[in-house]
Amino acid sequence: MNAPCPLRIIGGAWRRRLLRFPARAGLRPTPDRVRETLFNWLGQDLSGRLCLDLFAGSGALGFEAASRGAARVIMVERDGKARAALRDSIRQLGADATVELSGMDAVEFAAATRETFDVVFVDPPYRQGWLERLEPCLPRLVKKDGLLYLEAERPVTTWGGLTAVRHGRAGQVFYHLLLEA
Repeated sequence: MNAPCPLRIIGGAWRRRLLRFPARAGLRPTPDRVRETLFNWLGQDLSGRLCLDLFAGSGALGFEAASRGAARVIMVERDGKARAALRDSIRQLGADATVELSGMDAVEFAAATRETFDVVFVDPPYRQGWLERLEPCLPRLVKKDGLLYLEAERPVTTWGGLTAVRHGRAGQVFYHLLLEA
């Protein structure tokens, strides 16, 4: 059995808190340096914002958003072991009132939800066609003036009617902040 992997929250109310998540194939939490850049782009205070973390995995992005005051964060993760670790982290942080967890497939969730979000985090497993399957759902997920953060194995300039306004690269990961064109 693989030992649990550590995840450190880097900002907000839960700064420096250490969480654990299972070692799973394809599960790669957003590195600290990239999360720091992302939340500099978004602003450190997400008070009142509704956030969606598709492909939550370790929960790095969703927990960072909740730590920075997001009113509500919905994490979507279909892997049972990763979801169990997320549930443990929610309990450990006392985040039951802020963080909701869905076990649905990300595309099914995106197609089924009637909510729109201020910030959507998308960090899917690579080379499995997730970007193409999710793209039709994006226009109705992101609120007008909302933001979408995307990690991908390749650079992206536009996706689902949104345009990349900021981008970077960390190793083989391309990360982007997109908004309505």
